[in-house]
Amino acid sequence: MMGTELRGLRRRRPEVAGGVLAGTDGMLISSDLPATDATHLAALAAASFGLGHRVADTVRHGGFRESVVRTEAGAVVTYPAGHNALLTLVTTPETDLDGLHDDARAVARRAGTAIDRGTGRIGATPVPAAHAPLATRTPTASLPRRAPQHTWRRPPL
Repeated sequence: MMGTELRGLRRRRPEVAGGVLAGTDGMLISSDLPATDATHLAALAAASFGLGHRVADTVRHGGFRESVVRTEAGAVVTYPAGHNALLTLVTTPETDLDGLHDDARAVARRAGTAIDRGTGRIGATPVPAAHAPLATRTPTASLPRRAPQHTWRRPPL
């Protein structure tokens, strides 16, 4: 189903050079890019989403809608796909991003619904709440001391 959605989007939008569907943890789900590029792009999309999600929550301007990176050769756009996945598209320079957004969001919505229904979760963990307490480390000095361990010594000859 995921590959079919990506292929259908590329047929309708020839300016889309490739696409990746990945978990929010960066694990690849489906792609029509070369394998090494897809794996790296999936991880980078998750990082971009995490940052974008955090920024959107910090400024309290609603939920994350997309991340756009414009390059000299086009753009890379990441959309949330359900609760635990991301759709990332690589486009050519002449892409009308406003026109692409509606079509891409519909594909992301369908793919995300299928993923959310099918497995419930993709990857290790969903994105944590933005204002959740951060993990803290226990300073080494405050840890209880262990009794020294006896080390083996060679007996004299």
